[in-house]
Amino acid sequence: MFLDLDNNKLKIVDDGSLLKPSDVFQLKHWGFQKNENTYIAEDYDLITIIKFFEESFQDYSISTNVESLYNSILKNLEEFQQLFDLGEQIKDGNFDKKDYAEHIQFLKENIPNRDLKEHQKKAFYHLSSVGNGANFSVPGSGKTTVVLSAYEKLRLSGKVNTIVVVGPTACFGPWKDEFEEVLGRKPNYKILAGGDQISRKQEYYVVGQQHELYLTTFQTLLNDQDEMIQLLNNVSIDAYLVIDEAHYMKQINGSWAKAVLNISEYAINRCILTGTPLPKGYSDVFNYFEFLWPHNEIITEEQKANLQLLESADNHFSASEILNNCISPLCYRVRKKDLDLADQIFNVVSDIEMNQYEKAVYNAVFYNIMEYSRNDYMNNYEFVDKLRRGRVIRLRQCLSYTHLVKTAVEDYEEKIIDDSMLEDIVLNYDNLEKPAKLIRLFEIVSKFQEKGQKVVIWSYFIGTIKMIEKELASKGLLSKKIIGETPSEKTDYEEQETRELIKDEFIDPNSGLDILLANPAACAESISLHKTCHNAIYYDLSYNGAQFLQSLDRIHRVGGSEDKEAHYYFLQYSNTMENRILDNLERKRDKMYQIVEGDFNIYSLDMFQDLDELDDYEEIFLDNDS
Repeated sequence: MFLDLDNNKLKIVDDGSLLKPSDVFQLKHWGFQKNENTYIAEDYDLITIIKFFEESFQDYSISTNVESLYNSILKNLEEFQQLFDLGEQIKDGNFDKKDYAEHIQFLKENIPNRDLKEHQKKAFYHLSSVGNGANFSVPGSGKTTVVLSAYEKLRLSGKVNTIVVVGPTACFGPWKDEFEEVLGRKPNYKILAGGDQISRKQEYYVVGQQHELYLTTFQTLLNDQDEMIQLLNNVSIDAYLVIDEAHYMKQINGSWAKAVLNISEYAINRCILTGTPLPKGYSDVFNYFEFLWPHNEIITEEQKANLQLLESADNHFSASEILNNCISPLCYRVRKKDLDLADQIFNVVSDIEMNQYEKAVYNAVFYNIMEYSRNDYMNNYEFVDKLRRGRVIRLRQCLSYTHLVKTAVEDYEEKIIDDSMLEDIVLNYDNLEKPAKLIRLFEIVSKFQEKGQKVVIWSYFIGTIKMIEKELASKGLLSKKIIGETPSEKTDYEEQETRELIKDEFIDPNSGLDILLANPAACAESISLHKTCHNAIYYDLSYNGAQFLQSLDRIHRVGGSEDKEAHYYFLQYSNTMENRILDNLERKRDKMYQIVEGDFNIYSLDMFQDLDELDDYEEIFLDNDS
């Protein structure tokens, strides 16, 4: 019996017919194909196969190539186990205090511009020690600072010289800003996203190290996988590959996840960042650790199957134990309570009475929905769900800005206004009155203006944001907006300011721009406003818990919120469904803050979002409680 390698294929030659039928069955189970007296496999677990032969056969030999590969794998496993044990010791507090002191001294000498918090120092020590790690700390904890510090340590030790970040476009600006603030030098960076495809792809093939920081999106990486591998294989580049907002790659067979996994092995070191590690279930973490350790099986197939079974049975205690044993030493998590931030103050302005015309439209829409609901049983469930979600959006539009009722709603074509007079009110609303909520908004904003304080105003409707911007301008108040159509840094617009430029102007205490209008879908993630802004007004709300919770953290973060309370104002029309939406979001917020105190509990920032919407709908329109 002889084991050999041929073009990375493992060959088992059985000259003496030593293989019994059960042995042949086992080899076929492992993917071996028979060719005369030889069994060949392209995908194989050499450790398992060698162990099988040691236990089953006395007379077998291996080639020099197989022996070399086998020893290399054993060495890799031994080194990984040492890092795994070290990560566990660090998290248990049983680490070498001298080694920790040396890491802290490194920060003092090489990161002089940023005094890391205690939780950041511990996260830096853990990440620097394990080499490839995950940081699952809550939003606003300073994960970018930790990673840049770890990168600098690797760079100065000669292990890496380039940092490549994959994430949403909203993270590009923060990475550039933090790079300069943390490391004390402006990054020589390149954005590999959007723009002309031919020009972009040429950047991957430039010989030599051209940039120290590369930034790209998940979508661009999907299209440029081969080119990114070429970049990472550049002999002049030793890359530290970072996946920011890694929850975007959670889907096991998703195309973005596959693209990230395909490039992982070409980096020297790897790191993933997300404050929501388990947005849907335990399987969300599988991709994370396949990316971090592409040559090590962190979670076995058997463990994956067990996790999914336990999750389906709601046995979260046993599932958490399995997951904890597999990955806990390789990841770090800072909880909300660890940040030691000043309080978040929530102010609900619920005494606002609708003005005449907006109230007439809201009441008409409300009672039409009540009437329509009586006949929903005549349609199938899927169609009814679409109708009800569309109706809730119509009600939210009424509560935000009456003129929005004329706009289309995706997958919803029901005629919700059947009175010509009311249709005229909707079309000509701006000429009839100002929304009562808008008048209250001006009162609150005026007080901030008198105190010289900045404020961010959130609305989920683009039409509302543009209406507020226009009204603010009419009163001589400067404001700027970040919405979906506001170009990001990667787009070459001559006339429009980019999101990054607007954000930079807003956070500049001397810029004169003290009012930012923002849409949570475009601005709730990655953008930090907390250094100069501590006030937020929510003009309207949706059931999207993810965007809501992310938006709260824009003004409540490490590096500015330690001694400054964050104040939130929620404008609510009295005796409407707005209080239900806020109650729903508050329950999600409280649940999230409770659950994130654990390492691996499942929590979803937007789990059952549609069900929440439909539950409220049923209580209002079907249970006769209104």
